[in-house]
Amino acid sequence: MAGDDVAKTLAAMGPRLRALRERRGVTLADVSGATGISPSTLSRIETGRRKPTLEVVLQLAKEYGVSLDELAGTAPAPAAEPRSTVQHTFGDDKAVLPLTRYVGGLHAHKHVLPAVEEPPGRPRQVSHEGYEWLCVLYGRLWLALGDQDLVLAAGEVAEFDTRVPHGVANAGSGGPVEYLIMFGPQGERLRPRIPPATGRGPGDRKAAE
Repeated sequence: MAGDDVAKTLAAMGPRLRALRERRGVTLADVSGATGISPSTLSRIETGRRKPTLEVVLQLAKEYGVSLDELAGTAPAPAAEPRSTVQHTFGDDKAVLPLTRYVGGLHAHKHVLPAVEEPPGRPRQVSHEGYEWLCVLYGRLWLALGDQDLVLAAGEVAEFDTRVPHGVANAGSGGPVEYLIMFGPQGERLRPRIPPATGRGPGDRKAAE
């Protein structure tokens, strides 16, 4: 690989590392605590102000559960193969199970928040580029979205621009909370192909005629 290619590859790692971190809903401090890399160093790498060393790249690849090829953008297109079952646990005891293994485009994750005896304080909010679709599978999830406070039950869905400050917590359901996230780091959204049902079936149409 020529010198210019190496420089371009290292420069492109910053946005990929930031997308991986934001997709997991963790802060620079969370990653720093898990890897020992200072938040300021992580921030400079993500913004392209510092080139990562091989040691740092290896640590972050292991932490995010991706290959070096994926960080470098040289990985082949994903083939049909079993999904990763490696869970990542961060400082707030939240477990994250990646359901997609590539970098870029829409990504899916399953999140599990542990049970709490009573609701915590208002969730800490973050904001970043992207768009998110969230679906609660089990329990009750507290979503602090801007100035709104929403409690979502199993089967309920929320979608929002992640530039709006947002944060989540267990709403004190007496058990854990499980939810799915689809995240587009560049603002990608889900695109329905079938329009919503109008509630009028063939029999209703004939009656109207």
